[in-house]
Amino acid sequence: MEENRISLKELASYKDATETQHRQMGKDPYYDLNEAPAGKLREELAAFIMHRAECVSAVTVYKERQYYKKVCRFLQKRARRVESFCDRDAETWIRQMKGWMLSEGIPLTYERREVYGTMVTETSRLICYFIWILEFTGPDKTQGDETEKDIWNLDRLGISFHANPIKNCRTVNFTKISQPGIREELKRGIYLNLQKEAVACVQKEMTAMRRLSKYLEERQKEVQSCRDISREVLEEYLTCLKTEDMGTKGIHADLNRLRAILESIGRVCGYANLELLFLNRDIPPARQPEFRVYSDSELQRLNAGIVKLDEQIARAMVIHQMLGTRISDTLTLQTDCLYESGGETIIRIRQMKTKTFEKPVSRDLAELIRRAIAYTEERHGPTRYIFVDDKNPENPLPYTRLQCKVVGMIRREDLRDDNGRLFGFGSHMFRHYYGAKLTEMHLDDFTIAKLLGHSSVRNVKYYRKMSNQTLADETREVRNMLSEIILQNLDGWEEEYGQIREDAGM
Repeated sequence: MEENRISLKELASYKDATETQHRQMGKDPYYDLNEAPAGKLREELAAFIMHRAECVSAVTVYKERQYYKKVCRFLQKRARRVESFCDRDAETWIRQMKGWMLSEGIPLTYERREVYGTMVTETSRLICYFIWILEFTGPDKTQGDETEKDIWNLDRLGISFHANPIKNCRTVNFTKISQPGIREELKRGIYLNLQKEAVACVQKEMTAMRRLSKYLEERQKEVQSCRDISREVLEEYLTCLKTEDMGTKGIHADLNRLRAILESIGRVCGYANLELLFLNRDIPPARQPEFRVYSDSELQRLNAGIVKLDEQIARAMVIHQMLGTRISDTLTLQTDCLYESGGETIIRIRQMKTKTFEKPVSRDLAELIRRAIAYTEERHGPTRYIFVDDKNPENPLPYTRLQCKVVGMIRREDLRDDNGRLFGFGSHMFRHYYGAKLTEMHLDDFTIAKLLGHSSVRNVKYYRKMSNQTLADETREVRNMLSEIILQNLDGWEEEYGQIREDAGM
């Protein structure tokens, strides 16, 4: 770092950037520290920028210069006599920042269109950037204990946790738990569960607790600790959950996660009232989802659009179909996944939900995978994953980016299913199609389970639910044979059965 300047060329992430990204950042990208107030504020901002450079790509650091410049303008105008970010509490800083933004005509929010076209209002990215500075420079950082914060960065907890690499989920947010006592108890329960559950399960537990906290804040204000949650309190909550719109689609899953986290809180805090709080009848049975599968014509229409996408995105979607894997397993395929054995090409699939399994693949599929590997190596050098995040090639391609590409194509091409509805991003429907086709080939359940990566044959029955037409085609010969046998046995019977033979054309 030069005096009063942070050159992006000196960052480790800059050296890992591609040539295209280098051109995007210009010849000499840097942060001008002279724009910030002199003294400790400048030192704190410089430390934050260097920390930020360790967490995100050089391109992201480069793009965030626009927010840095605005923060400096704010500090020069509203913090002339302030020596450090620690001199004011976060709430005061944010209130003053919002006031300055309004005076400068900078909007506090922006509209963002979600994947399926819904418009949502988000907090200004400038405010988010400023909050990151406050979190980095504030008292919580000097304490060095991540678990005392209300927003945890999972990477700073110092524990091993299981996260899905295609989902960007690196924080746990406790700020919407209204009751301070419950918030602190929940932190202890979540810390315990993070060490034995997937992050996705923990996030569902957080959602369930936020819903309970909101209910308690509105209707049971006297409950300020999980120790106060009695059977009577729970029954009233269950009644509300089942009779009113509480914003949950799956009560079964929501209550299961609530039960899990409350029991964990009970164990870690020693609250006996939480151990037998739930009865089995409290949780309604799970609603059996409809087993849907693409028709041949639907798949043809989808693939006609998929091949128009960026070539690596198209390869990912075609390989996904040909493997019959979950989307998380496809996007985390590693560059060493193929090997030769006994004249066959074998693929090693490291499943995110269960264990690693292997199966033979066709020559065409193997060649397609090798081309995908070569495409990535040509642009990013050796990588762990075949399909990578262009912004950070160490990570796999994010699920949301693939989803946006495919859904955008569907909307542009106006692709519709057999019922005239726009297609969604049914990535798991391709797996259903793969499994259903295996059943039509009359493979046994054990073989189908092995090709799908299932540990047992229990779920194969769902793939055997063929359509009426398929069932008719598959059984026509057998049905005709049975009818012939039965009709032959009608000879010599009473006269009324003669009409049956006549109707049957015998």
